Amino acid sequence: MKRFSTHGAALMRPVNVRYAAIAAAGGTAFLDMYATQPLLPELRLAFGASESAVTLTVSAITYATAFAAPFIGPVADAIGRKRVIVTAILLLTLATFGAASAHGIGALVVWRVLQGLTMPGIFAVTLAYIAEEMPANETGRATAFYIGGNVLGGFLGRYIAALVGGTFGIARAFEVLGFLTLAGAIVVLFLLPRSRKFRGGANAGGALRAMGRFVRMPRLLATYAVGGSILFTLVASFTFATFYLAAAPFSLSTVALGNVFFVYLAGVIGTPLAGRLIDRFGNRATVLAAMSAAVLGISLTLVHALAMVVIGLAITSTCVFVSQAASQSYIGKIVSEQRSSAAALYLVAYYLCGGLGAQVPTPAWHAFGWPGIVAVVVCVQVLAGLVAFFGWRGSPHRVEPAINALG
Repeated sequence: MKRFSTHGAALMRPVNVRYAAIAAAGGTAFLDMYATQPLLPELRLAFGASESAVTLTVSAITYATAFAAPFIGPVADAIGRKRVIVTAILLLTLATFGAASAHGIGALVVWRVLQGLTMPGIFAVTLAYIAEEMPANETGRATAFYIGGNVLGGFLGRYIAALVGGTFGIARAFEVLGFLTLAGAIVVLFLLPRSRKFRGGANAGGALRAMGRFVRMPRLLATYAVGGSILFTLVASFTFATFYLAAAPFSLSTVALGNVFFVYLAGVIGTPLAGRLIDRFGNRATVLAAMSAAVLGISLTLVHALAMVVIGLAITSTCVFVSQAASQSYIGKIVSEQRSSAAALYLVAYYLCGGLGAQVPTPAWHAFGWPGIVAVVVCVQVLAGLVAFFGWRGSPHRVEPAINALG
């Protein structure tokens, strides 16, 4: 009787509470994901490391996330969503506290890898939870709340890292982030309702065979390519923007670089709007419009005025978040079974390309400076737009329960 009452209370929670828990899940991981970006110039000085070495603190965590993503899908499909999400956030908390103990760039990179290994348990599984538990006409909005949490968490992680790290040291910054990550785990534990529509019992072999089928679906492959291009753009823009703004003529301090990341807050407003646009106009039209605007935004940063650079970054980041919501929610419209596995493959492409975004543009940076980075970003956005235009044509058709036969 007690079990029934508890479950019944969860079902009676308002939908907006569920949205808040989804946003908290997305925000918690992003507190830590890119926290070292505003610290890159300071890390370069503190550890006497090169630009390529310190950018590994960004790319290493994304590579680790891409590596771990295929393994979390089968686990979540077998044992459930909420349990995996909460456990992953708690493990992330431990790794974040561990990063505070690093005394060299190599040790910090190792802790960043360990952080990345926990993150698919939050990202992929939360997306699967949304696709399963939310009504079809609300998945875009729920995904937008999740992305909004990503946006807010990404801002807070960078801003707090810059503010605390620039004032009290890098170790203290990670300690504060560790306590905030723990707080996120508590919020998700108590506010995220248990799954009602989840059907457990999937086996790892069946999930892997489903993944084999997913990678042969052109529409899903196009979605993975679009998603990867989106994160490549975001990581490249903000990783090298810190070096750009730390140098003359801007010469911003670490704390001032943290203030630049206030542009992320525009995404908190933009992503809920993205959900409505997706539900009304469709994923393809939304992502194409957002990518076009992102090209305009990054081009504005070529003007050597701090205000124009900040405005351009605000437009670019907001449009990237809109594109992210459109691409991630599209998976749930294509796949109806084993969504954690489908989302895990998305994350492989997404975070692999994100890691490349911190490394691949380095030659362009050394050869041409910031204009070289802008050129790389524009080319990637144009290619991603072409993939979405041709790869998402027509109405999406879900992979129906035939996938269950694989598992």
